[in-house]
Formats: sequence, structure tokens, C-alpha cells
Amino acid sequence: MGVVRRKSGLFHCSVLVALFLSLLCVAAARAEESFGKERLAVVSGDGKRHEFSAELALTPEQRAQGLMNRRLMAPDQGMLFAFGETRLVMMWMKNTYLPLDMLFIDKSGIIKTIKEDAEPLSEAIISSNVPVAYVLELNAGTVRTHAIVPGDRVDSPFIRNAGP
Repeated sequence: MGVVRRKSGLFHCSVLVALFLSLLCVAAARAEESFGKERLAVVSGDGKRHEFSAELALTPEQRAQGLMNRRLMAPDQGMLFAFGETRLVMMWMKNTYLPLDMLFIDKSGIIKTIKEDAEPLSEAIISSNVPVAYVLELNAGTVRTHAIVPGDRVDSPFIRNAGP
């Protein structure tokens, strides 16, 4: 009977450990922010439209999380960061595994500056260099593939509804 109790005690201990680990996983999943989505387009000077599905990082918590810890992103996806004001914006790639192109956008949707191929996992500061209201992050190489340049416009329902 002593052996059965020890096995029973080990079994209960194992169950408790498994339960604890499950709860940790649930808590970690809840700590991840969820993002709204919208369809937007980058419109070049000659009128060509490049369509993307963008997650919206609107709150401080969503902006802090951004694309951190993600390993994959579809070619037609991205994330639009909205800062609620026009200001100099500083970004970094800490805990971000995806190389990204960053489009720094003014309140009317005009791309002011671009950072191509931001280095994954880097803590180097990436500055907008000019005051902006939004940043659109896309997979690295998207800017080159679609010949996106400063002066192009981001046609976004969120930006249109935020108004100038």
C-alpha cells in the first residue's frame, strides 16, 4: 500500500504541475494583444495600387507588441501603427524575427521616409527623421518589389477616418 500512495502522490504532483503549466500558457496567450484588421493600399505617383491586409496597432500595448515574436507573415500582409498625433517616431526590431520595410507616413497618408530591410532582433533605433502619424510595416523587399518611394500615398480607411 505504501508504494501505491507514493505513486498516487507522484501522480497528483504531476497533475498539479501539468495544470500549472497549462495555466501559464493560457495567461501568456491572453497577454498577447489582438489586433483589428483592414485592407489598405499603397498608391504610387503613377496611380498603381498595391493592396495589403494590415493589422492595426492602435493602443500603447498593441504598438509595444507590434510584430514581435512572429516568425512568418504573408507577402500581402503588414501592420499599421497609429500614434494618435504627429511626432518624431522611433522604432526598433527587438524580439522581431521578420526583416521588415518601414514606411513612415504623415497624417494625410503621404509616405515621408522609408527604412528598408530593418535588421531582425536589433535594438538599434530606427527614426522617422521627420514628424509622422503612422508607420506601416511590411515584409522586407516589398518596397523594392513594388517600387514604393517617399511621396507615394497610403490609402487606408483608418487614416481617412482619422482625418487631417
